[in-house]
Amino acid sequence: MTAASTDKALALALSMPKAELHVHIEGTLEPALAFALARRNGVQLPYADEAALAAAYDFDSLQSFLDLYYACADVLRTREDFCDLMLAYLARAAADHIVHAEIFFDPQTHTARGIPMGVVIHGLLDGIARGEAAFGISARLILCFLRHLPEDDCLATLAEAEPYLAHIAGFGLDSSEQGNPPARFQRLFERCRALGKPVVAHAGEEGPAAYIIEALDLLGSRRIDHGVRAVEDAALVARLVRERVPLTVCPLSNIRLCVFDQMGQHTLAGLLQAGACVTLNSDDPAYFGGYLNDNIRAVQAAFGFDAATWHTIARNSFEASFVDAATRAAWIARLDAHFAAAQP
Repeated sequence: MTAASTDKALALALSMPKAELHVHIEGTLEPALAFALARRNGVQLPYADEAALAAAYDFDSLQSFLDLYYACADVLRTREDFCDLMLAYLARAAADHIVHAEIFFDPQTHTARGIPMGVVIHGLLDGIARGEAAFGISARLILCFLRHLPEDDCLATLAEAEPYLAHIAGFGLDSSEQGNPPARFQRLFERCRALGKPVVAHAGEEGPAAYIIEALDLLGSRRIDHGVRAVEDAALVARLVRERVPLTVCPLSNIRLCVFDQMGQHTLAGLLQAGACVTLNSDDPAYFGGYLNDNIRAVQAAFGFDAATWHTIARNSFEASFVDAATRAAWIARLDAHFAAAQP
């Protein structure tokens, strides 16, 4: 590709309508908002100012990130706090031309601090309602369980969340993979599926390819969050392609957490070439140096994808969304029109 065609492909990718399927709302807490909420709630953060907090975003592992992540989450106390957090993310998402977001939240991070489940969920829903009105963006909530906690704790959280099922689009599994295989949560996810909700799971980021297989076979996961280590098992890659299992890949996150040393080593290009249903996402953008369009820029700089590849990635994001067929078809039609309008 010429430099001009690469630049054109990037411009199309940045402006194309797209869905984000792997973003943790607590991971969108920017330093400025963290300090504003700390002042509002009388919380003392262990950092002198916003610059000192931002400087702490230098991670050598998933666990080093999680330690900071949970400390910052302590500023989230009220329904208004959760609303403000959601609205701030949706404003950024709309600026990146995201038309639909399926957003993870971790209630155990908050209920363990004495914050009622209803405060968390209603606050996030308030933000979604305001974001939809202001930006025309669609958003849904996926409740994630923390895999470093016992399954019984997660089951208790599920029971606490059941009164709010109408507001929950699905269930997920996140937090540290090391030593916490999906197999530990079979009872939990059997119960989630029995409630009629789709389930997803983080697997194959720090954990091995075998965790992806467990997430599929033991948990019934409809999507694999991350999944970048699938390439360690050729039969698994063939299965992901054959069964059209979406992978919600988060490139900048993988670099910041040292899954890969540099973007050129990332496995997403190989997975795409193999025919896997790869989507791009921002994960915890306040901590990892970028929202969705920042991830697109970094990937394009490393791989120089053509316009057709970016069209495929965006189409994958819509195909993998937990929405009805008519809504999905309408978004794909918008995407097709976006690229058709750029043809000479």
